[in-house]
Amino acid sequence: MLSADNIRFAYRGGTRAAVLDGVSLSIARGTIVGILGPNGSGKTTLLKLLGGVLRPDAGRVRLEGVEIGAMPRAAVARRIAIVPQETHPAFEYTVLEMVLMGRYPHLGAFAIEGPDDMRLAREALAATGTSAFESRNFDTLSGGEKQRVVIAAALAQAADVLLLDEPTASLDLAYQLEIAALVMRLHRDRGCTLVLSTHDLNLAAAVCDTVVMMREGRTLAAGATDEVLTPGNIRRTFDVDAEVTRHARAGHLVVVPLQRDSRGGS
Repeated sequence: MLSADNIRFAYRGGTRAAVLDGVSLSIARGTIVGILGPNGSGKTTLLKLLGGVLRPDAGRVRLEGVEIGAMPRAAVARRIAIVPQETHPAFEYTVLEMVLMGRYPHLGAFAIEGPDDMRLAREALAATGTSAFESRNFDTLSGGEKQRVVIAAALAQAADVLLLDEPTASLDLAYQLEIAALVMRLHRDRGCTLVLSTHDLNLAAAVCDTVVMMREGRTLAAGATDEVLTPGNIRRTFDVDAEVTRHARAGHLVVVPLQRDSRGGS
Protein backbone atom coordinates (compact mmCIF):
# COMPACT_ATOMS: atom_id res chain seq x y z
CA MET A 1 0.00 0.00 0.00
CA LEU A 2 2.71 2.49 1.07
CA SER A 3 6.33 1.93 0.19
CA ALA A 4 9.73 3.55 0.11
CA ASP A 5 12.31 2.37 -2.39
CA ASN A 6 15.98 3.09 -1.72
CA ILE A 7 15.33 6.63 -0.53
CA ARG A 8 18.03 9.11 0.35
CA PHE A 9 17.50 12.48 2.00
CA ALA A 10 19.70 15.29 3.32
CA TYR A 11 18.54 18.57 4.83
CA ARG A 12 19.72 21.71 3.07
CA GLY A 13 22.60 23.65 4.60
CA GLY A 14 25.49 22.53 6.75
CA THR A 15 27.44 19.55 5.51
CA ARG A 16 24.33 18.10 3.86
CA ALA A 17 25.19 14.68 5.23
CA ALA A 18 22.45 12.18 4.44
CA VAL A 19 19.88 11.76 7.21
CA LEU A 20 18.55 8.71 5.37
CA ASP A 21 20.55 6.66 2.91
CA GLY A 22 19.24 3.66 0.99
CA VAL A 23 16.14 3.07 3.13
CA SER A 24 13.46 0.76 1.75
CA LEU A 25 10.29 -0.56 3.36
CA SER A 26 6.85 -1.79 2.40
CA ILE A 27 3.75 -1.19 4.53
CA ALA A 28 0.80 -3.48 3.88
CA ARG A 29 -2.76 -2.25 4.22
CA GLY A 30 -4.28 -2.77 7.67
CA THR A 31 -1.01 -3.41 9.51
CA ILE A 32 0.73 -1.68 12.41
CA VAL A 33 4.37 -0.99 11.63
CA GLY A 34 6.95 0.26 14.12
CA ILE A 35 9.99 2.27 13.06
CA LEU A 36 12.51 1.78 15.85
CA GLY A 37 15.79 3.50 16.51
CA PRO A 38 17.69 5.80 18.84
CA ASN A 39 17.40 9.58 18.70
CA GLY A 40 18.93 10.90 15.49
CA SER A 41 18.42 7.70 13.52
CA GLY A 42 16.11 9.36 10.97
CA LYS A 43 12.73 8.09 12.20
CA THR A 44 10.89 11.43 12.07
CA THR A 45 12.40 12.29 8.69
CA LEU A 46 11.26 8.94 7.33
CA LEU A 47 7.70 9.61 8.52
CA LYS A 48 7.73 13.02 6.81
CA LEU A 49 8.90 11.41 3.58
CA LEU A 50 6.21 8.72 3.81
CA GLY A 51 3.61 11.44 4.40
CA GLY A 52 4.75 13.57 1.47
CA VAL A 53 5.84 16.48 3.69
CA LEU A 54 9.40 16.04 2.40
CA ARG A 55 10.59 14.70 -0.93
CA PRO A 56 13.53 12.31 -1.20
CA ASP A 57 16.70 13.38 -2.96
CA ALA A 58 16.85 9.91 -4.48
CA GLY A 59 14.53 6.93 -4.54
CA ARG A 60 10.73 6.91 -4.50
CA VAL A 61 7.84 6.88 -2.06
CA ARG A 62 4.68 5.36 -3.48
CA LEU A 63 1.07 5.10 -2.32
CA GLU A 64 -0.85 2.33 -4.06
CA GLY A 65 1.89 2.29 -6.70
CA VAL A 66 1.64 6.03 -7.43
CA GLU A 67 4.63 8.23 -6.59
CA ILE A 68 3.55 10.60 -3.82
CA GLY A 69 5.55 13.48 -5.29
CA ALA A 70 3.33 13.37 -8.38
CA MET A 71 0.11 13.61 -6.36
CA PRO A 72 -1.55 16.91 -5.33
CA ARG A 73 -0.85 17.72 -1.68
CA ALA A 74 -4.55 17.71 -0.80
CA ALA A 75 -4.96 14.27 -2.37
CA VAL A 76 -2.11 12.92 -0.24
CA ALA A 77 -3.62 14.53 2.88
CA ARG A 78 -6.94 12.78 2.22
CA ARG A 79 -5.12 9.44 2.32
CA ILE A 80 -2.34 9.97 4.89
CA ALA A 81 -2.53 11.79 8.24
CA ILE A 82 0.51 12.67 10.33
CA VAL A 83 0.37 12.87 14.13
CA PRO A 84 3.43 14.87 15.30
CA GLN A 85 5.25 14.28 18.55
CA GLU A 86 4.25 17.72 19.84
CA THR A 87 1.63 20.23 18.71
CA HIS A 88 1.89 23.93 19.53
CA PRO A 89 -0.91 25.90 17.83
CA ALA A 90 -0.14 29.55 17.10
CA PHE A 91 -3.52 30.67 18.44
CA GLU A 92 -5.93 29.59 21.14
CA TYR A 93 -8.20 26.92 19.71
CA THR A 94 -10.85 24.81 21.32
CA VAL A 95 -10.51 21.05 21.11
CA LEU A 96 -13.33 20.87 18.56
CA GLU A 97 -11.62 23.51 16.40
CA MET A 98 -8.38 21.51 16.53
CA VAL A 99 -10.14 18.37 15.38
CA LEU A 100 -12.02 20.21 12.62
CA MET A 101 -8.64 21.13 11.14
CA GLY A 102 -8.48 17.51 10.06
CA ARG A 103 -11.32 18.24 7.63
CA TYR A 104 -9.39 20.94 5.71
CA PRO A 105 -8.12 18.58 2.96
CA HIS A 106 -11.76 17.79 2.12
CA LEU A 107 -12.96 21.40 1.87
CA GLY A 108 -12.92 23.51 -1.26
CA ALA A 109 -11.33 26.94 -1.45
CA PHE A 110 -12.99 29.36 1.00
CA ALA A 111 -15.40 26.62 2.12
CA ILE A 112 -16.38 26.30 5.78
CA GLU A 113 -17.17 23.18 7.75
CA GLY A 114 -20.68 21.82 7.30
CA PRO A 115 -22.86 19.44 9.32
CA ASP A 116 -21.07 16.35 7.97
CA ASP A 117 -17.69 17.76 9.00
CA MET A 118 -19.01 18.47 12.50
CA ARG A 119 -20.39 14.93 12.71
CA LEU A 120 -17.08 13.38 11.65
CA ALA A 121 -15.15 15.55 14.10
CA ARG A 122 -17.41 14.54 16.98
CA GLU A 123 -17.17 10.87 15.97
CA ALA A 124 -13.38 11.22 16.09
CA LEU A 125 -13.58 12.80 19.54
CA ALA A 126 -15.77 9.92 20.71
CA ALA A 127 -13.37 7.34 19.24
CA THR A 128 -10.46 8.82 21.20
CA GLY A 129 -12.39 9.37 24.42
CA THR A 130 -12.07 13.15 24.24
CA SER A 131 -15.69 14.24 23.70
CA ALA A 132 -15.83 15.80 27.16
CA PHE A 133 -13.06 18.22 26.16
CA GLU A 134 -14.86 19.59 23.09
CA SER A 135 -15.24 23.15 24.40
CA ARG A 136 -11.96 23.26 26.33
CA ASN A 137 -8.99 25.29 25.18
CA PHE A 138 -6.50 22.85 23.67
CA ASP A 139 -3.60 24.37 25.63
CA THR A 140 -5.29 23.56 28.95
CA LEU A 141 -5.12 19.80 28.37
CA SER A 142 -2.53 17.43 29.77
CA GLY A 143 0.08 15.86 27.49
CA GLY A 144 -1.84 12.61 27.13
CA GLU A 145 -5.12 14.41 26.47
CA LYS A 146 -3.48 16.59 23.81
CA GLN A 147 -2.06 13.53 22.09
CA ARG A 148 -5.49 11.90 21.96
CA VAL A 149 -7.02 15.09 20.51
CA VAL A 150 -4.34 15.29 17.81
CA ILE A 151 -5.05 11.65 16.95
CA ALA A 152 -8.75 12.60 16.77
CA ALA A 153 -7.87 15.32 14.23
CA ALA A 154 -6.07 12.67 12.17
CA LEU A 155 -9.14 10.43 12.35
CA ALA A 156 -11.39 13.30 11.26
CA GLN A 157 -9.14 13.61 8.23
CA ALA A 158 -10.59 10.20 7.24
CA ALA A 159 -7.19 9.05 6.00
CA ASP A 160 -6.32 5.43 5.26
CA VAL A 161 -2.91 5.71 6.90
CA LEU A 162 -1.93 7.29 10.22
CA LEU A 163 1.73 8.15 10.78
CA LEU A 164 2.46 8.68 14.49
CA ASP A 165 5.73 10.24 15.57
CA GLU A 166 6.77 9.08 19.07
CA PRO A 167 3.14 8.87 20.27
CA THR A 168 4.08 8.10 23.88
CA ALA A 169 7.09 10.41 24.26
CA SER A 170 7.07 12.51 27.44
CA LEU A 171 3.93 10.79 28.74
CA ASP A 172 3.67 9.11 32.11
CA LEU A 173 3.07 5.37 32.34
CA ALA A 174 -0.72 5.58 32.58
CA TYR A 175 -0.98 7.71 29.43
CA GLN A 176 1.51 5.47 27.62
CA LEU A 177 -0.79 2.51 28.26
CA GLU A 178 -3.78 4.62 27.22
CA ILE A 179 -2.23 5.58 23.88
CA ALA A 180 -1.17 1.99 23.23
CA ALA A 181 -4.73 0.81 23.89
CA LEU A 182 -6.08 3.56 21.60
CA VAL A 183 -3.77 2.50 18.77
CA MET A 184 -4.97 -1.10 19.08
CA ARG A 185 -8.62 -0.02 19.21
CA LEU A 186 -8.33 2.16 16.10
CA HIS A 187 -6.69 -0.69 14.25
CA ARG A 188 -9.38 -3.15 15.34
CA ASP A 189 -12.45 -0.95 14.92
CA ARG A 190 -11.47 1.19 11.91
CA GLY A 191 -8.97 -0.99 10.09
CA CYS A 192 -6.45 1.86 10.02
CA THR A 193 -2.97 1.29 8.72
CA LEU A 194 -0.69 2.70 11.42
CA VAL A 195 2.99 3.52 11.24
CA LEU A 196 4.61 4.70 14.45
CA SER A 197 8.14 5.83 15.13
CA THR A 198 9.43 5.12 18.61
CA HIS A 199 12.38 4.14 20.72
CA ASP A 200 9.98 2.45 23.15
CA LEU A 201 10.66 -1.21 22.38
CA ASN A 202 7.90 -2.48 24.65
CA LEU A 203 5.30 -0.31 22.92
CA ALA A 204 6.40 -1.78 19.58
CA ALA A 205 6.35 -5.30 21.01
CA ALA A 206 2.82 -4.78 22.31
CA VAL A 207 1.16 -3.28 19.23
CA CYS A 208 3.22 -3.75 16.05
CA ASP A 209 2.83 -6.52 13.46
CA THR A 210 6.17 -5.67 11.89
CA VAL A 211 9.11 -3.47 12.85
CA VAL A 212 11.91 -1.67 11.05
CA MET A 213 15.08 -1.11 13.08
CA MET A 214 17.18 1.90 12.06
CA ARG A 215 20.48 3.43 12.99
CA GLU A 216 22.27 6.45 11.52
CA GLY A 217 19.83 6.69 8.63
CA ARG A 218 20.06 3.08 7.52
CA THR A 219 17.88 0.02 8.00
CA LEU A 220 19.49 -2.69 10.12
CA ALA A 221 16.61 -5.17 10.23
CA ALA A 222 12.97 -5.42 9.17
CA GLY A 223 10.23 -8.02 9.43
CA ALA A 224 7.75 -9.61 11.82
CA THR A 225 8.08 -8.20 15.33
CA ASP A 226 8.67 -11.59 16.97
CA GLU A 227 11.48 -12.35 14.50
CA VAL A 228 13.22 -8.97 14.43
CA LEU A 229 13.00 -7.80 18.04
CA THR A 230 15.94 -9.92 19.23
CA PRO A 231 18.78 -9.24 21.68
CA GLY A 232 21.24 -9.12 18.79
CA ASN A 233 19.27 -6.55 16.79
CA ILE A 234 18.64 -4.45 19.90
CA ARG A 235 22.38 -4.45 20.61
CA ARG A 236 23.20 -3.41 17.04
CA THR A 237 20.57 -0.66 17.04
CA PHE A 238 20.77 0.80 20.55
CA ASP A 239 24.13 -0.37 21.99
CA VAL A 240 22.22 -2.05 24.80
CA ASP A 241 22.28 -5.62 26.07
CA ALA A 242 18.69 -6.72 26.68
CA GLU A 243 16.69 -9.78 27.55
CA VAL A 244 13.69 -10.49 25.32
CA THR A 245 11.02 -12.84 26.65
CA ARG A 246 7.38 -13.59 25.96
CA HIS A 247 5.16 -12.45 28.81
CA ALA A 248 2.56 -15.12 29.50
CA ARG A 249 -0.11 -12.75 30.74
CA ALA A 250 0.48 -9.89 28.28
CA GLY A 251 0.79 -12.30 25.36
CA HIS A 252 3.60 -10.43 23.62
CA LEU A 253 7.37 -9.94 23.83
CA VAL A 254 8.79 -7.89 26.67
CA VAL A 255 12.19 -6.21 26.48
CA VAL A 256 14.24 -5.75 29.65
CA PRO A 257 17.35 -3.58 29.16
CA LEU A 258 20.26 -4.97 31.18
CA GLN A 259 23.24 -2.74 30.50
CA ARG A 260 24.86 -0.54 27.91
CA ASP A 261 26.93 -2.61 25.51
CA SER A 262 30.53 -1.47 25.97
CA ARG A 263 31.39 -2.80 22.53
CA GLY A 264 29.44 0.04 20.92
CA GLY A 265 27.07 -2.16 18.94
CA SER A 266 29.73 -4.46 17.50
